[in-house]
Amino acid sequence: MSKKLQAKVAVVTGASKGIGAQIARRFACEGARVVVNYSRSKDEAGKVVADIRADGGEAVAVKADMRNRAEVAGLFRETAKTFGPVDVLVNNAGIYNLAPLENIDEKHFRDQFDLNVLGLIYATQEAVKQFGERGGNVINISSVVGHTPASPGGLVYSATKAAVENITRGLAFELSGKARVNAIAPGMVETEGLKQMNPDESFKGYVLSRSAVKRLGQPDDIAKAAVYLASDDSSWMSGETLMVGGGARL
Repeated sequence: MSKKLQAKVAVVTGASKGIGAQIARRFACEGARVVVNYSRSKDEAGKVVADIRADGGEAVAVKADMRNRAEVAGLFRETAKTFGPVDVLVNNAGIYNLAPLENIDEKHFRDQFDLNVLGLIYATQEAVKQFGERGGNVINISSVVGHTPASPGGLVYSATKAAVENITRGLAFELSGKARVNAIAPGMVETEGLKQMNPDESFKGYVLSRSAVKRLGQPDDIAKAAVYLASDDSSWMSGETLMVGGGARL
């Protein structure tokens, strides 16, 4: 049976852990040669690469802060040097900070918008340079809170994800003929980041009460959706946001 991403070159940003790491693993299982991007977590990124290679796949870890235009350009130069021009870009790198309205300041705002939105734009600019006539594929990781605002304190984060989805729609038309551009909006997924936030049981109960599937998501739930959007199975999709949240609308 042929693999869905055979011989594709994929860059997954923020892929040292959580959803990004599992997307990288899934892509490799489907035949892609994967660049595992990280900004700080070198050891974790190395572990993802080791997992992929142990399963017979091809991967390298490349450091780049997606907020830094020069480093983003370097990431794509290294990709082309190692595997050839990129075919699939997954804009997964992002952060989530909580603050009530009265505590929102420029740093809180810029930390999230610079990475979640501007970093996505920088990466897409560089990827498009390599897509060429064969075309390419961009997958942006959004969130269900881009549709329904997050819990108190998540005002700015929710705004970044609404922006991601608006950009996704706009780029689908701007890049028509050059790339397909879609987004995935996950619900609450059990990642390292969620564990660090340590949400209380009442909040988890609230999330589950809003879920049709009655469980929290796992990184592989999102990774499977990413494979679908990266493959020819979704060849008539562009400018869309695929909701993957167990039916939850927080």
